[in-house]
Amino acid sequence: MRSLQLFGLGAALMSASGVAAPSAALPALDRELAAIAGDPAHPLASLSVLAVRDGKVVYHRQFGQRSIDTDNPSHGKRADRNTLYRIASISKLVTTLGVMKLVEARQLELDRDVSDYLGYRLRNPHFPDDPITLRMLLMHRSSLRDDAGYYWEARLAVDLQDVLVPGGKQYGTGAMWATNAGPGTYFQYANLPWGVIGTIIERVTGERFDRLLRRLVLDPLGLRGGFHPANFSTADLANTATLYRKRTDAGGNEVWNPTGPWVPQVDDYRSEAPVPRAFADYIPGSNGTLFGPQGNCRLSAAGLSTIMLMLMNRGVHRGKPFLSESTVAEMLKEQWRHDGLGVNGNNSFGEHRGLMNAWGLGNQHFLDHGGHGDGVGDRLVDGGGFTAIGHLGDAWGLTSAMVFDVRTRNGMIFLIGGPGFDPDTNPGTYSSLYRHEQKILTAIYRRAVLGVRRQAR
Repeated sequence: MRSLQLFGLGAALMSASGVAAPSAALPALDRELAAIAGDPAHPLASLSVLAVRDGKVVYHRQFGQRSIDTDNPSHGKRADRNTLYRIASISKLVTTLGVMKLVEARQLELDRDVSDYLGYRLRNPHFPDDPITLRMLLMHRSSLRDDAGYYWEARLAVDLQDVLVPGGKQYGTGAMWATNAGPGTYFQYANLPWGVIGTIIERVTGERFDRLLRRLVLDPLGLRGGFHPANFSTADLANTATLYRKRTDAGGNEVWNPTGPWVPQVDDYRSEAPVPRAFADYIPGSNGTLFGPQGNCRLSAAGLSTIMLMLMNRGVHRGKPFLSESTVAEMLKEQWRHDGLGVNGNNSFGEHRGLMNAWGLGNQHFLDHGGHGDGVGDRLVDGGGFTAIGHLGDAWGLTSAMVFDVRTRNGMIFLIGGPGFDPDTNPGTYSSLYRHEQKILTAIYRRAVLGVRRQAR
C-alpha cells in the first residue's frame, strides 16, 4: 500500500496570554514528533500537540490527516490548529468545570446526598445506609461500576432511575453496584458515575446536558466544539478529526491489520451527518448518559490549553474570573491517594498497571511513580521530574493527555487520531503509558517545556 503523505507542520505559536519567543529546540521537536507519528512500524493517523511553558503556549503543531482517503491519499485533509478531536475521558474534566460552576452558584453542594437532587433514593443496596455524594462521584469513590454499562441511547427510552434502583426495568442483576466496598471507601475508576452527574445537573437546571455545558463552560471560555456534533457549525464539523484504527471486524472478532487500510471508528462525517443524541421530547434529568459526560466532548488542543491556562491562572480567563480561586483550589486539591496496598482503591485500569495513584475532583494527580522498566506507574516523562494534574483519554483509537503543573505553570497536551498497530504490542517501559505516548511526552517536555538551555544545566 502506498504510504500516506501525512506529516506536514501546523500552526503558529499562539496564546491568549501572549506569544512566547521561539526556542532553538523547536525544529528538532518538529522532526522528532514527525518521526514518531510517521514510524512505519507504529504509524499514527494524526497527532496534535501543544506545550505550555511559564504560563504561555510555546509550541503548537499538527501532524497527519484528520480525514484519510485510502484510495486517493492526496485527497485527505490535514489536521490543523483548529481540528477538533473526541477527547475521550478528558471530557470528565470539562464536565467537572460545569459542576463547579453550579457549586459556586449554590445550586449544588459537593457533600450533600445526591438523592436530594435526583428525586429518588440512590443507594448501593449492599450498603443501604451510606449516602452517595457528588464529591464521591467526582472522585470515583461512589461504589458505582461499569459492569452493567454506562450509556443508553435515546431510542431505548431509558430513565436512569430504572437502571440504578433495585426493581427498575433495566436494573438486571445490579452489577453496577460494588459489593466489596461502600460509598466513600474505595477508588475504582468508572464511567457510569459521570452519567449520574450528567443526570443530576440536568435535573437541578432543567437544561439538556450538551446545552448546559455550552452555556456554563464552552461559551464563557470561547471554546468551539462540545458534546453534540449534530449541533456543530458546518466549518467545525468539517474540521472534526475522524478517529481511525487499522482494525477490522472479522466474523465478530476484531483483528488488527497493520498492512491494511485505515478504518474509520467514529466521527466520519464525509458522507453522513452526525445523528442527534436526543429526541425532541427528551426530558432533562432522566438519562444524563445521552451526551457522554464521561467521554464525548470534542475540543482542539488549543481549546484544551485554554482550560489549562485558566486553571493555572487560578480561575481567571482573559483577565476575568471564570471560577473563584477557592473553587479551583478545591477542584485541583488531592483528595485521594492510593495506600500502596490496594485497601483503599484499585490504582490499575485494564492493562495499565499502577496508573492511577491520586485524584482530585474530576482530575488525576500524576505522582511520577515508575521508572523501573516494568511498564508500571504514572510517570509521564523519561527520567521523571514532572509531577502534574490533568487527565488522560482512550477511546475508539484516540489516546490523549492534558497534564500540567500549577506551580511551574508548565503543561503538555497531545491528541492522537488513532494507531495503525495494536497499541498493546507497543507497551511503555518506565510507566503504564504506551511507548509512543511516552516518546511524545518526553520529546515535548525536553525540547519545549524545559528548552535547550535548561536541559544543558
